[in-house]
Order: sequence, then structure tokens, then C-alpha cells
Amino acid sequence: MSPTRAELRAKLLAEAERSIDELLDWTDQTPRPNLTQIENAVLKMRRQISEQAAQAVIETQAAQRPVPGPLCPTCQREMHYKDTKAQSVESRVGQLRIVRGYYYCQTCQQSLFPPG
Repeated sequence: MSPTRAELRAKLLAEAERSIDELLDWTDQTPRPNLTQIENAVLKMRRQISEQAAQAVIETQAAQRPVPGPLCPTCQREMHYKDTKAQSVESRVGQLRIVRGYYYCQTCQQSLFPPG
């Protein structure tokens, strides 16, 4: 079941706070950083928050199984849900783990991990 908007918001805020605390800890431990060091620390924080937000939205979407199943690319018949499958992808916001429905065509014996 998908988390509620409030649950998702709370999760994202908690993860953002952790990233911000890491940045503040770095600031406390790094006397007189130069501009490049500051940029690198901020970019690291931004990447963490972006990855966490994208991962949370992907997980929310993955909880919703499409009905009916996708069409088989070979025979154009409906494919049937078989299970979930995980796959790691490098996205524009960083490394993400996608867990999505896995479909199978009994006629063609082909499987599909739909993009999204």
C-alpha cells in the first residue's frame, strides 16, 4: 500500500534534516573552508536530498500495480503480473533502486520490467 502524503512528507523531511545536519557538522569541523570545499559540501547535500526524494516517489509509484498489465511487445496480448523485481539505475539525481512489477507473457514466454 502506498504511504499517505503526510507519511511521505514526514519521511522526506526527516531525510532532509539528516542531510542538513551532516552539512552543519561539516561546517563545525572545517575551519575556514574555501569556496570549492563549500560548493562540494553543498552539492553532496543536494545530491543526497535529490536521491532520497526521487527514491521515495519511485517507491510510492511502485506500490501501485497497473491493471491491466502491459501488452506483450511481440504478440500484443496482455502480460500477467508475476512478481516484483529490483533494479539499480543511474539517474540524473544519482543512483536509485527501482522496485517494480515484473510481467510475463505465457504465449511468447517473454518477461518485461516496465520502464517508468
